[in-house]
Amino acid sequence: MSNVVSLVVFFGIVSLAAVTGSQFMPGPWYETLTKPWWTPPKWLFPIAWTILYIMIAVAGWRVWQAEGVGPALMVWGLGLVFNAAWSWIMFGQKEIGWALADLIAMWVTVAAFIVLALPVDRTAALLFAPYLVWVSYAGALNYVIWRWNG
Repeated sequence: MSNVVSLVVFFGIVSLAAVTGSQFMPGPWYETLTKPWWTPPKWLFPIAWTILYIMIAVAGWRVWQAEGVGPALMVWGLGLVFNAAWSWIMFGQKEIGWALADLIAMWVTVAAFIVLALPVDRTAALLFAPYLVWVSYAGALNYVIWRWNG
């Protein structure tokens, strides 16, 4: 498979996770929840996630280019499943605690990908650093929302 075609495939896979998440928007229920002052504004989420999804796709593609389907790419895929599930759990099912559990699992896969990808492709591992920061922040936010509203 050519480099361009395989990169498009990775963007397609990541887009599936993004579309899944976009099917379950915060809505009125989320608006009624008590949230901390450091909750980001609504307009930031699509910008942040667009950038992160591009980085997730490129990181997965680079690892695939370097070693094919190995441990790093398997963890990458598992993390994408957790990523896609979070919006459904949080906004679709309105299960703040289960969403937090999913976020913790996502954090573990993001961190594991960084560790596993580092010897394979340093750039791929570094592309996941902002994702780890964002998931850490989202986890803290999810935790506070759960504690205050759960």
